[in-house]
Amino acid sequence: MPFESIDPTTGQRLVAYDALDAGGLAQALDRARAAYETWEVMSVEERAPLLLTLADLLERGRDAFARLMTREMGKPISEAAAEIEKCARACRYYAARAAEHLASEAVEGGGPLDRIDYRPLGAVLAIMPWNFPFWQAIRCAAPALAAGNVILLKHAPNVPQCAVAIEGLFARAGFPEGVFQNLFVEVLDLPAILDDPLVQGVSLTGSVGAGSAIAAEAGRRIKTTVLELGGSDPYIVMESADLDRAVEVGIEARMGNNGQSCNAAKRFFVQETVADEFERKLINGVAALRVGDPGRPEVDIGPLARRDLRDRVATQVADSVTAGAHIALGGGVPDRPGWFYEPTVLTGVPDACPASREEIFGPVASIFRVADLTEAIGRANATEFGLSAAIWTSDAAERDRAIAGLVAGGVFVNALPASDPRAPFGGVKKSGYGRELGPHALREFVNVRTVRVAE
Repeated sequence: MPFESIDPTTGQRLVAYDALDAGGLAQALDRARAAYETWEVMSVEERAPLLLTLADLLERGRDAFARLMTREMGKPISEAAAEIEKCARACRYYAARAAEHLASEAVEGGGPLDRIDYRPLGAVLAIMPWNFPFWQAIRCAAPALAAGNVILLKHAPNVPQCAVAIEGLFARAGFPEGVFQNLFVEVLDLPAILDDPLVQGVSLTGSVGAGSAIAAEAGRRIKTTVLELGGSDPYIVMESADLDRAVEVGIEARMGNNGQSCNAAKRFFVQETVADEFERKLINGVAALRVGDPGRPEVDIGPLARRDLRDRVATQVADSVTAGAHIALGGGVPDRPGWFYEPTVLTGVPDACPASREEIFGPVASIFRVADLTEAIGRANATEFGLSAAIWTSDAAERDRAIAGLVAGGVFVNALPASDPRAPFGGVKKSGYGRELGPHALREFVNVRTVRVAE
């Protein structure tokens, strides 16, 4: 099956790549093996300059890479440019901090030569999604490479041009051949890759089903896994909140990337006393968003990345309305080329419907009214996911109760829920396990080794 690049704005087929055959895959694994032999013995300080060069190349090519992303998966051009800048920041962070976080540690009470080392594992298979095609690959690769591993990228089939561009960036930055490779392989090829003794870890960002399947395959082979599997993140707004700011950030948190972010604010829990005002302001704000060609700088919302994704969102909204939800805004497929879905606000959402129970991966905000913080936290946690959560309040007691009570990998108070290269990112429950970013990411794919030297 070819890996096809299709412009979601027009439905036009741009280019296609053939999958690797068995011989090509074997050669790629041989290159990775040869690369690892030299890469693992390099010091962290020797690897860091290559990450800095990669950051420079990302920044210099920002506009071209942004246009590529926008045309291949529909991201608004300004957001695509910001994604490239974030990739560069991550590379600079690990170039500056990896040596510190991977330095050997003395064993408390041990001898003068006793220590704890952090050694690379081998090759990490990076199974990455289409929604942040550069960021997802870089945020996995930068810490794993800094730690001395090599990377085999299996990117989403609908962003093959991005995958090729990323591989080219690593080559231009001076990384040795085979340290970072893009593999056009089918899902059916993954067990064979995991069978290779060099491959000792898998990092996957994707659906719960995909994560469960790859974890089972890796588990049978005793391979380390890190999974980030999406979310249905709560966004709580209390009576004491700055409503204007909560609305402004809420729109960005829900509608950014055309609503296709794992850690988007998908369920809005608003205290009853301010719900009318919040709904009115949110609806007005969403109605003002400009829908169109994402390559135009004034456009806020582009198409969804694939037709099937757009159709699933439409079905989820329709089923929620059948269950009793009210469409306050949008709720339809516009009559235009491409895979667009109208920015949508649902109110009066019942508990037993897709808008409350499932992850809607598109520009749909679902509003739920709650009596108080106790109800908000309880309903926020009543999901199989636990990626990020946000609360808006000016009350310190409410803030502290929310931080203590919300079950999520990240809690954001009066702030946009977003990942940061300096802080760990990941979830609990069916949002996955393990952490990307921050110092924690450096130790996900390493052998934490105890060294004891008897005198």
